[in-house]
Amino acid sequence: MQYGTIIRILGLLVSLFSVTMLPPALVSLIYGDGGGLAFVVAFIFTLITGLAFWYPHRQEKADLRAKEGFLIVVLFWTVLATFGSLPFALLDQPQMSITDSLFESFSSLTTTGATVIEGLDFMPKAVLFYRAQLQWLGGMGIIVLAVAILPILGVGGMQLYRAEIPGPVKDSKMTPRIADTAKHLWYIYLSLTVACSFAYWLAGMNLFDAVCHAFSTIAIGGFSNYDANIGHFNSTAVNIICVVFLWISALNFSLHYSAVSGRNIRNYFKDPECKAFFTIQFVLVTICFLVLVKYSVYDSAEVTLDQALFQAVSISATAGFTTTDFSAWPSFLPILLIFSSFIGGCAGSTAGGLKVIRVLLLFIQGKREVDRLIHPKAVYSVKLGERAIPSRVVEAVWGFFAAYAVVFVVIMIGLIGTGLDNITAFSATAAALNNLGPGLGSVAGTYAQVSDAGKWLLMTAMLFGRLEIFSLLVLFSPAFWRS
Repeated sequence: MQYGTIIRILGLLVSLFSVTMLPPALVSLIYGDGGGLAFVVAFIFTLITGLAFWYPHRQEKADLRAKEGFLIVVLFWTVLATFGSLPFALLDQPQMSITDSLFESFSSLTTTGATVIEGLDFMPKAVLFYRAQLQWLGGMGIIVLAVAILPILGVGGMQLYRAEIPGPVKDSKMTPRIADTAKHLWYIYLSLTVACSFAYWLAGMNLFDAVCHAFSTIAIGGFSNYDANIGHFNSTAVNIICVVFLWISALNFSLHYSAVSGRNIRNYFKDPECKAFFTIQFVLVTICFLVLVKYSVYDSAEVTLDQALFQAVSISATAGFTTTDFSAWPSFLPILLIFSSFIGGCAGSTAGGLKVIRVLLLFIQGKREVDRLIHPKAVYSVKLGERAIPSRVVEAVWGFFAAYAVVFVVIMIGLIGTGLDNITAFSATAAALNNLGPGLGSVAGTYAQVSDAGKWLLMTAMLFGRLEIFSLLVLFSPAFWRS
């Protein structure tokens, strides 16, 4: 294990992250909310610590293997979230414990969107901006950003990229060089953010709200500047803009690159995962609409469709934005929406969950086993479109699903052990592991009432979800630590 190289890279990345604490300080200066000092102090401390890691090992430049890439990714997300909690801990408003500060930071960076802060309408602008900015950075992965703009990382970039980018197939690159791949991803990500900000502004948001909500939307994070979330604006236009950009962000970014570079959108219609994603979305919206109409929850069909569309897309895409308390909806809808977050968005997107392609492969594999029972001697292959999927990939998907289920059960039982009721524990685990945010029961609003032990369990679930189980689970294998 190349520990010297790992510490050098980690120090560089922490130093880079320290710069992200300056924009909130500037926001505080512009709005005069008095929170800037905490961000400046946190910036100085983080920068000095990062340089202290880097300087003694600045000459360590050994080649990275895949195992070093996984370790750097896990360490970086853990260390980054820890340093990211410093401003929360140092602020006078809100006053937060160490555990709450860490919870808010982990939730922000992993784009989970669960919060312990109450009274968002009265929070300093710097705090609101910082939360949204952390989500935006976590959405695509700051390590991909670092690979793109830090040539000093040199060789090993592919190891970091494979460990960071989600999905069952990670070896494909859009461009020949990994740095170019990361840059193209961020160009698309930044362009979508600018477009979303402009659309929100045109729909009536002020510039500050438009930027913050665009950060959270493109990252599929779900943080808002108001306790009422997106419902604060009471605007159908805002809801539609949010839904459209959530759909865009939940698609595989390689499809976006293909559409932009080739100036051709046909790949969207050819991609099996994309088609499956929108089929699921259509079914969810339809079910929600029909049930809400049946129970006459809203006064008109237009309002019913607006609410059904927004909640179904937001929860199933793991954003967690809300315009109403969906946990109070009638019948099975709240549970249906929580279960829909297990599917999430497409691989290679900023969404959480199992990912559509994995669920699709599980369904196709299940169908194949049923067909084998009927025709034992027939030979069946698992195909996505016209492409036959190697058995190794199918096995990996089943392994991922099994590990996901085990992690889910362990964390849920742990939460019940901390005193949470069954519904709250189930939905909180789903919300954290799927990087969703809002749950049911006592976590339908904030997580302020969850015990410290419960919050630590949920932070662990957030990391498992963000790193897609295996990137973190592999560290618990004795074989990983053998040279």
